[in-house]
Amino acid sequence: MTAIIRNPILPGFNPDPCILRVGETYYIAVSSFEWLPGVRIYTSGNLAEWEHCTDILTSQVELRGNPKNCSIWAPQLSYHDNLFYLVYTDVKSTKRPFKDCHNYLMTAPSIEGPWSEPVYLNSSGFDPSLFHDSDGRKWLLNALWDYRILEGNKSSGIVIQEYDAAAQRLTGEPAKLFDCTPLKKTEAPHIYKQNGYYYLITAEGGTGSGHAVTVARSRELAGPYEVDPLNPMLTSRNNPDLPLQCAGHGSLVQTPGGEWYMAHLCTRPVDGKYAILGRETALQQVYWDEAGWLRLSAGGNEPQLTLPAPEGVTVSGAGRWSVFEDRFDGPKLKKRWNTLRILADDSWCSFTARPGYLRLTAGESVQSLFKHHILAVRQSDISFRAETALEYQPKSYLQMAGLLLYLNEDNYLYAYISHEQGQGSVLRLMKCEADSFTYEPETIAFDGQSPVQLAVSVEGAAGQFFYRHSDTEEWTALYGPQDLGFLSGGFTGNFVGIAAHDMNQFGGSYADFSYFRYEGRDL
Repeated sequence: MTAIIRNPILPGFNPDPCILRVGETYYIAVSSFEWLPGVRIYTSGNLAEWEHCTDILTSQVELRGNPKNCSIWAPQLSYHDNLFYLVYTDVKSTKRPFKDCHNYLMTAPSIEGPWSEPVYLNSSGFDPSLFHDSDGRKWLLNALWDYRILEGNKSSGIVIQEYDAAAQRLTGEPAKLFDCTPLKKTEAPHIYKQNGYYYLITAEGGTGSGHAVTVARSRELAGPYEVDPLNPMLTSRNNPDLPLQCAGHGSLVQTPGGEWYMAHLCTRPVDGKYAILGRETALQQVYWDEAGWLRLSAGGNEPQLTLPAPEGVTVSGAGRWSVFEDRFDGPKLKKRWNTLRILADDSWCSFTARPGYLRLTAGESVQSLFKHHILAVRQSDISFRAETALEYQPKSYLQMAGLLLYLNEDNYLYAYISHEQGQGSVLRLMKCEADSFTYEPETIAFDGQSPVQLAVSVEGAAGQFFYRHSDTEEWTALYGPQDLGFLSGGFTGNFVGIAAHDMNQFGGSYADFSYFRYEGRDL
Protein backbone atom coordinates (compact mmCIF):
# COMPACT_ATOMS: atom_id res chain seq x y z
CA MET A 1 0.00 0.00 0.00
CA THR A 2 1.37 3.42 -1.00
CA ALA A 3 2.15 5.74 1.90
CA ILE A 4 0.41 9.13 1.90
CA ILE A 5 1.93 12.59 2.37
CA ARG A 6 -0.40 15.17 3.90
CA ASN A 7 -0.27 18.88 3.13
CA PRO A 8 0.92 21.26 4.23
CA ILE A 9 4.23 19.53 4.90
CA LEU A 10 5.52 22.68 6.67
CA PRO A 11 2.53 24.17 8.52
CA GLY A 12 2.55 27.77 9.69
CA PHE A 13 4.62 30.66 8.33
CA ASN A 14 6.96 28.85 5.90
CA PRO A 15 6.67 30.61 2.53
CA ASP A 16 8.59 30.62 -0.76
CA PRO A 17 9.97 27.08 -0.48
CA CYS A 18 13.03 26.00 -2.44
CA ILE A 19 13.49 22.22 -2.39
CA LEU A 20 16.77 20.38 -3.00
CA ARG A 21 18.09 16.82 -2.68
CA VAL A 22 21.71 16.03 -1.88
CA GLY A 23 22.36 12.31 -1.71
CA GLU A 24 19.56 10.73 0.31
CA THR A 25 18.61 13.94 2.13
CA TYR A 26 16.02 16.51 1.08
CA TYR A 27 16.22 20.16 2.09
CA ILE A 28 13.73 23.02 1.95
CA ALA A 29 14.71 26.65 2.48
CA VAL A 30 11.95 29.17 3.27
CA SER A 31 11.69 32.94 3.61
CA SER A 32 11.97 34.52 7.04
CA PHE A 33 11.23 38.22 6.30
CA GLU A 34 11.87 40.31 9.44
CA TRP A 35 12.24 37.31 11.76
CA LEU A 36 15.65 36.00 12.85
CA PRO A 37 17.48 33.71 12.55
CA GLY A 38 16.88 34.04 8.83
CA VAL A 39 16.44 31.43 6.07
CA ARG A 40 15.04 28.47 7.92
CA ILE A 41 16.15 25.06 6.62
CA TYR A 42 14.11 21.87 7.01
CA THR A 43 15.30 18.35 6.23
CA SER A 44 13.65 15.05 5.41
CA GLY A 45 14.68 11.56 4.41
CA ASN A 46 11.38 10.62 2.78
CA LEU A 47 9.61 13.87 1.65
CA ALA A 48 6.78 13.17 4.11
CA GLU A 49 8.27 13.92 7.54
CA TRP A 50 10.23 17.13 7.96
CA GLU A 51 12.17 18.63 10.83
CA HIS A 52 13.78 21.98 11.42
CA CYS A 53 17.48 21.53 10.75
CA THR A 54 19.21 24.90 10.97
CA ASP A 55 18.92 28.61 10.17
CA ILE A 56 21.55 30.14 7.94
CA LEU A 57 21.39 33.91 8.44
CA THR A 58 22.34 35.26 11.84
CA SER A 59 24.84 38.09 12.33
CA GLN A 60 25.47 38.43 8.57
CA VAL A 61 22.41 40.65 8.10
CA GLU A 62 21.27 43.99 9.48
CA LEU A 63 17.49 44.19 9.63
CA ARG A 64 16.93 46.93 12.21
CA GLY A 65 14.58 49.57 10.83
CA ASN A 66 13.35 47.49 7.91
CA PRO A 67 9.57 47.90 7.43
CA LYS A 68 7.17 45.00 7.89
CA ASN A 69 6.99 42.48 5.03
CA CYS A 70 10.53 43.39 3.97
CA SER A 71 13.95 41.88 4.82
CA ILE A 72 14.73 38.27 3.83
CA TRP A 73 12.81 37.11 0.75
CA ALA A 74 12.75 33.91 -1.32
CA PRO A 75 16.03 32.09 -0.60
CA GLN A 76 17.24 29.63 -3.23
CA LEU A 77 19.36 26.66 -2.23
CA SER A 78 21.53 24.75 -4.73
CA TYR A 79 24.42 22.29 -4.57
CA HIS A 80 27.36 21.92 -6.96
CA ASP A 81 30.97 20.72 -6.71
CA ASN A 82 30.56 19.74 -3.05
CA LEU A 83 29.31 23.18 -2.06
CA PHE A 84 25.93 24.45 -0.94
CA TYR A 85 24.98 27.79 -2.51
CA LEU A 86 22.42 30.12 -1.01
CA VAL A 87 21.11 33.24 -2.72
CA TYR A 88 18.55 35.53 -1.09
CA THR A 89 17.15 39.06 -1.11
CA ASP A 90 17.37 41.61 1.69
CA VAL A 91 14.53 44.07 1.03
CA LYS A 92 14.99 47.49 2.61
CA SER A 93 11.90 49.23 1.24
CA THR A 94 8.89 48.45 -0.93
CA LYS A 95 7.52 51.99 -1.04
CA ARG A 96 6.18 52.54 -4.56
CA PRO A 97 7.26 53.10 -7.22
CA PHE A 98 10.68 51.75 -6.20
CA LYS A 99 11.86 48.63 -4.42
CA ASP A 100 15.19 48.62 -2.60
CA CYS A 101 16.14 44.94 -2.72
CA HIS A 102 19.70 43.65 -2.52
CA ASN A 103 20.66 40.15 -3.61
CA TYR A 104 23.46 38.17 -1.97
CA LEU A 105 25.21 34.81 -2.30
CA MET A 106 26.77 32.56 0.36
CA THR A 107 28.42 29.12 0.23
CA ALA A 108 29.18 26.33 2.70
CA PRO A 109 30.61 22.80 2.57
CA SER A 110 27.74 21.59 4.79
CA ILE A 111 24.18 22.76 5.34
CA GLU A 112 25.22 23.38 8.94
CA GLY A 113 28.05 25.63 7.75
CA PRO A 114 30.35 27.31 8.21
CA TRP A 115 28.75 29.71 5.73
CA SER A 116 30.84 32.31 3.93
CA GLU A 117 30.17 35.99 4.35
CA PRO A 118 27.48 37.27 1.96
CA VAL A 119 28.68 38.39 -1.49
CA TYR A 120 26.66 41.27 -2.91
CA LEU A 121 25.26 40.57 -6.38
CA ASN A 122 22.76 43.17 -7.59
CA SER A 123 19.61 45.15 -6.74
CA SER A 124 17.57 45.12 -9.97
CA GLY A 125 14.87 42.90 -8.53
CA PHE A 126 14.17 40.12 -6.07
CA ASP A 127 13.89 36.31 -5.86
CA PRO A 128 17.41 35.46 -7.07
CA SER A 129 18.19 31.95 -8.30
CA LEU A 130 21.55 30.44 -9.26
CA PHE A 131 21.66 27.95 -12.15
CA HIS A 132 24.68 25.67 -12.55
CA ASP A 133 24.86 24.67 -16.22
CA SER A 134 26.45 21.42 -17.37
CA ASP A 135 29.31 23.33 -19.04
CA GLY A 136 30.44 24.66 -15.66
CA ARG A 137 29.11 28.20 -16.07
CA LYS A 138 26.84 29.72 -13.45
CA TRP A 139 23.96 32.08 -14.09
CA LEU A 140 21.96 34.33 -11.78
CA LEU A 141 18.31 34.91 -12.49
CA ASN A 142 16.02 37.36 -10.73
CA ALA A 143 12.71 39.12 -11.16
CA LEU A 144 13.15 42.56 -12.76
CA TRP A 145 11.41 45.53 -11.13
CA ASP A 146 10.55 48.40 -13.47
CA TYR A 147 9.43 51.59 -11.69
CA ARG A 148 8.38 53.07 -15.07
CA ILE A 149 5.30 50.83 -15.19
CA LEU A 150 2.64 53.20 -13.94
CA GLU A 151 -0.33 50.86 -13.63
CA GLY A 152 -0.41 47.61 -11.65
CA ASN A 153 2.50 45.46 -10.56
CA LYS A 154 5.96 46.51 -11.70
CA SER A 155 7.51 43.04 -12.06
CA SER A 156 8.41 43.06 -15.75
CA GLY A 157 9.87 39.59 -16.22
CA ILE A 158 13.07 37.64 -15.56
CA VAL A 159 16.67 38.69 -16.26
CA ILE A 160 19.80 36.54 -16.39
CA GLN A 161 23.48 37.37 -15.88
CA GLU A 162 26.58 35.21 -15.61
CA TYR A 163 28.21 34.73 -12.22
CA ASP A 164 32.00 34.38 -11.98
CA ALA A 165 32.56 32.11 -8.96
CA ALA A 166 36.32 32.70 -8.89
CA ALA A 167 35.94 36.48 -8.85
CA GLN A 168 32.76 36.30 -6.74
CA ARG A 169 30.88 38.80 -8.88
CA LEU A 170 28.49 39.07 -11.75
CA THR A 171 30.09 39.47 -15.16
CA GLY A 172 28.86 40.72 -18.50
CA GLU A 173 25.54 42.48 -18.88
CA PRO A 174 22.12 41.29 -17.69
CA ALA A 175 19.77 40.11 -20.43
CA LYS A 176 15.99 39.84 -20.44
CA LEU A 177 15.20 36.13 -20.43
CA PHE A 178 11.43 36.04 -20.14
CA ASP A 179 8.54 38.48 -20.30
CA CYS A 180 5.39 38.07 -18.25
CA THR A 181 2.49 35.99 -19.49
CA PRO A 182 -0.99 37.54 -19.21
CA LEU A 183 -0.95 36.43 -15.55
CA LYS A 184 1.67 39.18 -14.91
CA LYS A 185 3.73 39.65 -11.72
CA THR A 186 6.43 37.20 -12.84
CA GLU A 187 8.91 36.26 -10.09
CA ALA A 188 10.60 33.30 -8.32
CA PRO A 189 12.53 31.92 -11.34
CA HIS A 190 14.18 28.49 -11.32
CA ILE A 191 15.83 26.72 -14.26
CA TYR A 192 16.02 22.93 -14.61
CA LYS A 193 17.72 21.08 -17.48
CA GLN A 194 15.70 18.06 -18.59
CA ASN A 195 15.32 16.04 -21.81
CA GLY A 196 17.29 18.48 -23.92
CA TYR A 197 15.37 21.55 -22.70
CA TYR A 198 15.96 24.35 -20.27
CA TYR A 199 12.78 24.60 -18.21
CA LEU A 200 12.03 27.94 -16.59
CA ILE A 201 9.61 27.71 -13.67
CA THR A 202 8.26 30.98 -12.33
CA ALA A 203 5.56 32.27 -10.01
CA GLU A 204 2.97 34.58 -11.51
CA GLY A 205 -0.29 36.28 -10.62
CA GLY A 206 0.90 37.68 -7.27
CA THR A 207 1.21 35.77 -4.02
CA GLY A 208 -2.50 36.09 -3.17
CA SER A 209 -5.56 34.36 -4.60
CA GLY A 210 -4.31 34.71 -8.18
CA HIS A 211 -1.00 32.97 -7.52
CA ALA A 212 0.18 30.36 -10.03
CA VAL A 213 3.13 28.35 -11.33
CA THR A 214 4.10 29.10 -14.93
CA VAL A 215 6.38 26.75 -16.88
CA ALA A 216 8.24 27.67 -20.08
CA ARG A 217 11.03 25.91 -22.00
CA SER A 218 13.76 26.51 -24.54
CA ARG A 219 16.45 24.48 -26.30
CA GLU A 220 18.90 27.30 -25.50
CA LEU A 221 19.50 28.87 -22.11
CA ALA A 222 19.15 32.36 -23.57
CA GLY A 223 15.77 31.53 -25.09
CA PRO A 224 13.36 32.17 -26.63
CA TYR A 225 11.11 30.39 -24.13
CA GLU A 226 7.86 28.71 -25.12
CA VAL A 227 5.09 28.83 -22.51
CA ASP A 228 3.24 25.66 -21.54
CA PRO A 229 0.10 25.59 -23.74
CA LEU A 230 -1.96 24.57 -20.66
CA ASN A 231 -0.50 27.28 -18.43
CA PRO A 232 -0.79 27.71 -15.46
CA MET A 233 0.68 24.39 -14.41
CA LEU A 234 -0.46 24.82 -10.76
CA THR A 235 -2.94 27.29 -9.26
CA SER A 236 -5.89 27.73 -6.90
CA ARG A 237 -7.10 30.87 -8.67
CA ASN A 238 -10.14 29.28 -10.31
CA ASN A 239 -11.57 27.54 -7.24
CA PRO A 240 -11.99 29.62 -4.05
CA ASP A 241 -13.39 26.57 -2.23
CA LEU A 242 -10.15 24.59 -2.36
CA PRO A 243 -8.68 23.89 1.11
CA LEU A 244 -5.26 24.99 -0.21
CA GLN A 245 -5.35 28.50 -1.64
CA CYS A 246 -2.72 30.84 -3.16
CA ALA A 247 -0.78 27.90 -4.68
CA GLY A 248 2.37 29.04 -6.47
CA HIS A 249 6.11 29.68 -6.14
CA GLY A 250 7.14 26.15 -7.11
CA SER A 251 10.48 24.34 -7.18
CA LEU A 252 11.32 20.78 -8.25
CA VAL A 253 13.12 17.76 -6.85
CA GLN A 254 13.74 14.28 -8.23
CA THR A 255 13.91 11.26 -5.93
CA PRO A 256 16.70 8.67 -6.20
CA GLY A 257 14.08 6.40 -7.78
CA GLY A 258 13.32 8.91 -10.53
CA GLU A 259 10.02 10.31 -9.23
CA TRP A 260 9.38 14.07 -9.37
CA TYR A 261 7.80 16.37 -6.79
CA MET A 262 7.11 20.09 -6.60
CA ALA A 263 7.24 22.14 -3.39
CA HIS A 264 5.08 25.25 -3.44
CA LEU A 265 3.56 27.78 -1.11
CA CYS A 266 -0.10 27.81 -0.16
CA THR A 267 -2.49 29.12 2.48
CA ARG A 268 -5.19 27.38 4.52
CA PRO A 269 -7.99 29.93 5.00
CA VAL A 270 -9.20 29.91 8.59
CA ASP A 271 -13.00 30.08 8.74
CA GLY A 272 -12.87 30.21 4.97
CA LYS A 273 -11.24 33.63 4.66
CA TYR A 274 -8.33 34.41 7.02
CA ALA A 275 -4.72 33.43 6.29
CA ILE A 276 -3.79 33.66 9.97
CA LEU A 277 -1.09 31.00 9.74
CA GLY A 278 0.51 32.82 6.82
CA ARG A 279 1.82 31.15 3.70
CA GLU A 280 2.77 27.52 4.24
CA THR A 281 4.68 24.89 2.25
CA ALA A 282 2.95 22.05 0.40
CA LEU A 283 4.11 19.28 -1.92
CA GLN A 284 2.64 17.83 -5.12
CA GLN A 285 3.69 14.80 -7.14
CA VAL A 286 4.41 15.71 -10.77
CA TYR A 287 5.56 14.02 -13.98
CA TRP A 288 6.69 14.90 -17.50
CA ASP A 289 4.04 14.11 -20.12
CA GLU A 290 4.67 12.77 -23.62
CA ALA A 291 5.07 16.29 -24.98
CA GLY A 292 7.67 17.08 -22.34
CA TRP A 293 5.54 19.35 -20.15
CA LEU A 294 5.28 19.20 -16.37
CA ARG A 295 1.93 17.92 -15.06
CA LEU A 296 0.35 17.10 -11.68
CA SER A 297 0.12 13.34 -11.16
CA ALA A 298 -3.34 13.90 -9.69
CA GLY A 299 -4.49 15.52 -12.94
CA GLY A 300 -5.59 19.08 -13.61
CA ASN A 301 -3.72 21.99 -12.09
CA GLU A 302 -5.19 22.35 -8.59
CA PRO A 303 -3.23 21.54 -5.40
CA GLN A 304 -4.15 18.40 -3.48
CA LEU A 305 -4.31 17.87 0.28
CA THR A 306 -2.81 14.38 -0.02
CA LEU A 307 -0.37 12.76 -2.42
CA PRO A 308 1.51 9.47 -2.74
CA ALA A 309 4.90 9.28 -1.06
CA PRO A 310 7.87 7.99 -3.07
CA GLU A 311 7.92 4.27 -3.69
CA GLY A 312 9.15 2.32 -0.67
CA VAL A 313 8.60 5.15 1.82
CA THR A 314 6.82 4.51 5.11
CA VAL A 315 5.23 7.36 7.03
CA SER A 316 4.85 7.41 10.81
CA GLY A 317 2.52 10.39 10.90
CA ALA A 318 4.75 12.23 13.41
CA GLY A 319 6.83 15.34 12.97
CA ARG A 320 4.47 18.33 12.69
CA TRP A 321 5.99 20.03 15.77
CA SER A 322 2.53 20.46 17.30
CA VAL A 323 3.95 20.67 20.82
CA PHE A 324 6.75 23.00 21.88
CA GLU A 325 7.89 23.65 25.43
CA ASP A 326 10.83 25.53 26.89
CA ARG A 327 11.40 25.36 30.65
CA PHE A 328 14.24 27.87 30.35
CA ASP A 329 16.74 25.63 32.06
CA GLY A 330 19.47 26.78 29.63
CA PRO A 331 22.18 27.04 28.66
CA LYS A 332 20.61 28.58 25.54
CA LEU A 333 17.27 29.11 23.87
CA LYS A 334 15.75 26.24 21.94
CA LYS A 335 16.16 26.77 18.22
CA ARG A 336 12.45 27.05 17.45
CA TRP A 337 12.41 30.57 18.94
CA ASN A 338 12.47 33.63 16.68
CA THR A 339 13.22 37.29 17.27
CA LEU A 340 12.33 40.44 15.37
CA ARG A 341 15.12 42.13 13.37
CA ILE A 342 17.70 41.53 16.12
CA LEU A 343 19.22 38.34 17.48
CA ALA A 344 18.66 37.11 21.00
CA ASP A 345 21.79 37.61 23.09
CA ASP A 346 22.83 37.93 26.73
CA SER A 347 22.23 41.67 26.69
CA TRP A 348 18.47 41.05 26.92
CA CYS A 349 17.95 37.25 27.14
CA SER A 350 19.71 35.82 30.18
CA PHE A 351 19.71 32.34 31.73
CA THR A 352 22.32 33.27 34.33
CA ALA A 353 20.76 36.36 35.96
CA ARG A 354 18.30 34.05 37.72
CA PRO A 355 19.00 30.35 37.14
CA GLY A 356 15.90 28.37 36.17
CA TYR A 357 14.31 31.41 34.56
CA LEU A 358 14.66 33.37 31.36
CA ARG A 359 15.18 37.03 32.17
CA LEU A 360 13.98 39.36 29.42
CA THR A 361 15.33 42.86 29.83
CA ALA A 362 12.71 45.26 28.50
CA GLY A 363 13.23 46.78 25.07
CA GLU A 364 11.55 49.48 23.08
CA SER A 365 7.81 49.56 22.38
CA VAL A 366 5.76 46.73 20.94
CA GLN A 367 5.80 48.59 17.62
CA SER A 368 9.56 49.20 17.49
CA LEU A 369 11.46 48.35 14.32
CA PHE A 370 14.80 48.37 16.13
CA LYS A 371 15.00 46.89 19.65
CA HIS A 372 11.80 44.95 20.14
CA HIS A 373 12.61 42.37 22.82
CA ILE A 374 10.24 39.59 21.80
CA LEU A 375 10.68 35.81 21.57
CA ALA A 376 8.07 34.04 19.48
CA VAL A 377 7.19 30.82 17.67
CA ARG A 378 5.17 30.32 14.53
CA GLN A 379 1.49 29.49 14.87
CA SER A 380 1.47 26.14 13.09
CA ASP A 381 -2.06 24.96 13.96
CA ILE A 382 -5.49 26.39 13.25
CA SER A 383 -6.38 25.69 16.87
CA PHE A 384 -3.90 25.76 19.75
CA ARG A 385 -3.21 26.76 23.34
CA ALA A 386 -0.16 28.64 24.59
CA GLU A 387 0.77 29.60 28.12
CA THR A 388 3.58 31.10 30.15
CA ALA A 389 4.39 32.27 33.67
CA LEU A 390 6.29 35.40 34.63
CA GLU A 391 7.30 37.62 37.51
CA TYR A 392 7.43 41.33 36.77
CA GLN A 393 7.43 44.41 39.00
CA PRO A 394 6.76 47.46 36.83
CA LYS A 395 6.82 50.93 38.36
CA SER A 396 5.14 52.81 35.52
CA TYR A 397 2.39 52.38 32.93
CA LEU A 398 5.21 52.72 30.41
CA GLN A 399 6.58 49.33 31.49
CA MET A 400 4.96 46.05 30.42
CA ALA A 401 5.62 42.34 29.87
CA GLY A 402 3.47 39.39 28.92
CA LEU A 403 2.06 37.13 26.19
CA LEU A 404 1.38 38.19 22.59
CA LEU A 405 -0.31 37.11 19.41
CA TYR A 406 1.74 39.03 16.87
CA LEU A 407 1.45 39.37 13.09
CA ASN A 408 3.43 42.60 12.75
CA GLU A 409 3.79 46.02 14.35
CA ASP A 410 0.37 47.05 13.04
CA ASN A 411 -1.56 43.94 14.08
CA TYR A 412 -1.25 42.26 17.47
CA LEU A 413 -2.95 41.33 20.76
CA TYR A 414 -0.98 41.72 23.97
CA ALA A 415 -1.98 40.43 27.43
CA TYR A 416 0.45 42.15 29.78
CA ILE A 417 1.41 43.14 33.28
CA SER A 418 1.85 46.86 33.81
CA HIS A 419 1.48 49.48 36.56
CA GLU A 420 -1.21 52.06 37.24
CA GLN A 421 -0.84 54.83 39.77
CA GLY A 422 -2.98 54.16 42.83
CA GLN A 423 -3.48 50.49 41.87
CA GLY A 424 0.01 49.08 41.57
CA SER A 425 0.53 46.06 39.34
CA VAL A 426 -2.31 45.35 36.93
CA LEU A 427 -3.23 43.06 34.06
CA ARG A 428 -4.37 44.65 30.81
CA LEU A 429 -5.05 43.75 27.19
CA MET A 430 -4.08 45.94 24.25
CA LYS A 431 -4.94 45.50 20.61
CA CYS A 432 -3.64 46.99 17.40
CA GLU A 433 -5.67 46.26 14.25
CA ALA A 434 -4.61 47.73 10.92
CA ASP A 435 -2.56 50.33 12.84
CA SER A 436 -5.60 51.32 14.95
CA PHE A 437 -4.77 51.00 18.66
CA THR A 438 -7.18 50.22 21.51
CA TYR A 439 -6.92 48.77 25.03
CA GLU A 440 -9.27 47.53 27.71
CA PRO A 441 -9.87 50.50 30.05
CA GLU A 442 -10.75 48.30 33.03
CA THR A 443 -7.70 46.88 34.78
CA ILE A 444 -7.29 43.75 36.92
CA ALA A 445 -5.20 44.56 39.98
CA PHE A 446 -3.10 41.93 41.76
CA ASP A 447 -0.23 41.51 44.21
CA GLY A 448 2.78 42.52 42.15
CA GLN A 449 5.07 40.25 44.16
CA SER A 450 3.39 37.05 42.94
CA PRO A 451 3.98 35.17 39.69
CA VAL A 452 1.28 35.40 37.04
CA GLN A 453 0.40 32.70 34.54
CA LEU A 454 -1.01 33.85 31.21
CA ALA A 455 -2.57 31.69 28.52
CA VAL A 456 -4.36 32.03 25.21
CA SER A 457 -6.68 29.48 23.65
CA VAL A 458 -7.37 29.77 19.92
CA GLU A 459 -10.03 27.97 17.90
CA GLY A 460 -9.87 29.11 14.30
CA ALA A 461 -10.38 32.87 14.22
CA ALA A 462 -11.58 33.08 17.84
CA GLY A 463 -9.25 33.55 20.79
CA GLN A 464 -9.53 33.89 24.55
CA PHE A 465 -6.85 35.00 27.01
CA PHE A 466 -6.73 33.65 30.58
CA TYR A 467 -4.78 34.26 33.79
CA ARG A 468 -4.17 32.69 37.19
CA HIS A 469 -1.64 33.05 40.02
CA SER A 470 -0.75 29.41 40.76
CA ASP A 471 -1.16 25.89 39.42
CA THR A 472 -3.82 25.19 42.05
CA GLU A 473 -6.17 27.95 40.83
CA GLU A 474 -8.69 27.73 38.04
CA TRP A 475 -7.98 29.79 34.96
CA THR A 476 -9.95 33.06 34.75
CA ALA A 477 -10.90 34.66 31.44
CA LEU A 478 -9.00 37.87 30.79
CA TYR A 479 -11.73 40.06 29.30
CA GLY A 480 -13.93 38.59 26.59
CA PRO A 481 -13.37 36.52 23.44
CA GLN A 482 -11.29 38.08 20.69
CA ASP A 483 -11.86 37.97 16.93
CA LEU A 484 -8.46 37.10 15.42
CA GLY A 485 -9.30 37.58 11.76
CA PHE A 486 -7.21 40.75 11.67
CA LEU A 487 -4.03 38.72 12.35
CA SER A 488 -3.98 37.89 8.65
CA GLY A 489 -2.48 39.43 5.56
CA GLY A 490 0.86 40.61 4.33
CA PHE A 491 3.72 38.21 3.70
CA THR A 492 4.17 36.71 7.17
CA GLY A 493 1.97 34.71 9.56
CA ASN A 494 0.87 34.96 13.15
CA PHE A 495 3.43 34.32 15.90
CA VAL A 496 2.88 33.51 19.58
CA GLY A 497 5.41 34.96 21.95
CA ILE A 498 6.62 36.54 25.16
CA ALA A 499 8.09 40.01 25.47
CA ALA A 500 9.07 42.90 27.73
CA HIS A 501 8.87 46.61 26.90
CA ASP A 502 9.93 49.77 28.72
CA MET A 503 9.19 53.20 27.26
CA ASN A 504 10.16 54.93 30.50
CA GLN A 505 13.82 53.94 30.34
CA PHE A 506 15.10 51.53 27.72
CA GLY A 507 16.40 48.47 29.56
CA GLY A 508 15.10 49.85 32.86
CA SER A 509 13.06 46.82 33.88
CA TYR A 510 13.01 43.08 33.35
CA ALA A 511 10.64 40.12 33.53
CA ASP A 512 11.52 36.59 34.64
CA PHE A 513 9.72 33.84 32.70
CA SER A 514 9.68 30.28 34.13
CA TYR A 515 8.29 28.43 31.09
CA PHE A 516 6.50 28.69 27.75
CA ARG A 517 4.35 25.99 26.17
CA TYR A 518 2.57 25.82 22.79
CA GLU A 519 0.29 22.88 22.00
CA GLY A 520 -1.53 22.50 18.71
CA ARG A 521 -4.97 20.90 18.55
CA ASP A 522 -5.34 20.17 14.84
CA LEU A 523 -3.78 16.71 14.67
